[in-house]
Amino acid sequence: MVVKPDWLRVKAPQWERVGSVKEILRDLNLNTVCEEASCPNIGECFNAGTATFLIMGPACTRACPYCDIDFEKKPQALDPTEPSRLAEAVRRMNLNHVVITSVNRDDLADGGASQFVRCIEATRAVSPQTTIEVLIPDLCGNWEALEMILEAQPEVLNHNTETVPRLYRRTRPQGNYDRTLELLKRCRQTSPWVYTKSGIMVGLGETDEEIRQVMQDLRAVDCDILTIGQYLQPSAKHLSVNDFVTPEQFAAWQTFAEEIGFLQVVSSPLTRSSYHAEQVRELMQRYPRVRSSD
Repeated sequence: MVVKPDWLRVKAPQWERVGSVKEILRDLNLNTVCEEASCPNIGECFNAGTATFLIMGPACTRACPYCDIDFEKKPQALDPTEPSRLAEAVRRMNLNHVVITSVNRDDLADGGASQFVRCIEATRAVSPQTTIEVLIPDLCGNWEALEMILEAQPEVLNHNTETVPRLYRRTRPQGNYDRTLELLKRCRQTSPWVYTKSGIMVGLGETDEEIRQVMQDLRAVDCDILTIGQYLQPSAKHLSVNDFVTPEQFAAWQTFAEEIGFLQVVSSPLTRSSYHAEQVRELMQRYPRVRSSD
């Protein structure tokens, strides 16, 4: 068994702020990936007054062996009140930037794209100044569903690569590496003003060379933003950690990623997909893009 190093310890949050966020989420009956996926940064993010909303869940139609989101329960029908409840949470929390993600809903014809659209529209209606990031599943390669989401004009579209191609069958048995790249490529082609983003988790047995190749593949489809973080085993029934990557290696990957053209890179042991996601607002000021007027 690999021993967890000191650099993966997190500070205890101030309960007053964490409790406030929790109260809003419970009052509005909303799920967050922070809680459902056992994120190690939940204290820091809740303490800062932020959260990543998990829609259409909490039950997922896939059973990725690294993920702590429930896949054993039967997915429920979409809740028509969810978008308005999410928008109200954004208003109460006074969020400048919101991340909206979802479980996989392979049982739905559009993979849940229409619910993403409704959440974007509801949020814009009550908080037009808030920038919106959607972290979407692969939609089973339904590119019409992808276009539906893009037509709602989120500022950021995030779709995680997760791992290197060699480990996909073990780590993402229902995923497809080429489909992930194709999704990001189509996003850039369809909506060039949208900032595209992807994330990689490490510590599953990948090599440095493989990680660098994934970075180059993402840049080949003009991905703008990259996150790299350490995989942590949620429970004994999940995939084991192969190794704990040093902070120095994360720093080296960040340097390489910036050298090959990523506009923004967040690379550290505790980085997760939406960790410090609000920093994209600074990126948008440095590299502004004109939103479609259609």
